[in-house]
Amino acid sequence: MSGMFHAPVMQELMEQFGKLPGIGPKTAQRLAFYVLSLPKNDVRAFADAMVKAKDTMTYCPICFSLTDVTPCQVCRDESRQRQVVCVVEETTDVFSIERARDYRGLYHVLQGSISPMEGRQPEDLRIKELMARVAEGEIKEVIIATNPDVEGETTALYLAKLLKPFGVKVTRIAHGIPVGSNLEHADAATLAQALEGRREMGE
Repeated sequence: MSGMFHAPVMQELMEQFGKLPGIGPKTAQRLAFYVLSLPKNDVRAFADAMVKAKDTMTYCPICFSLTDVTPCQVCRDESRQRQVVCVVEETTDVFSIERARDYRGLYHVLQGSISPMEGRQPEDLRIKELMARVAEGEIKEVIIATNPDVEGETTALYLAKLLKPFGVKVTRIAHGIPVGSNLEHADAATLAQALEGRREMGE
């Protein structure tokens, strides 16, 4: 890493930071040195927070979003529209849509998208659980808000085909979100417009 010698424990710390998404070797090195510059109590608090989050957070048994209470806060909120479900790829997408403050329905987190290139097949996602929720009959509209990339579009088309026999309205968020981007990077106004401009699939 930059041709410098690092003690084995330092090298291990940098390797751990390097496992994080979007963190290259230089950033991993910078983070490792930053951690060493902190007071020991701050480092311990940081490590404890990570372990506590890992021990505490679990998946909501209804929508499969990460949560510290079960069911999650959204699923237990009786004021939300229970006839509308927004399908997203990850929990981070739920947080992004909630920032827009315009959506008052429920969610279903697939925990990924269909990607044969990366070995993710439909059976690896929470699709059968979505079908079970729709089969109960309370849901009238399914908003598919997967990312506007190849994997997200493939997943959206697959879900629309599966949902058709249930007779529910299936809509896709409008593409105010640039193709190839992720929901978590979209600003609240763009997400609000995308939800407002959703179109019915199969038209």
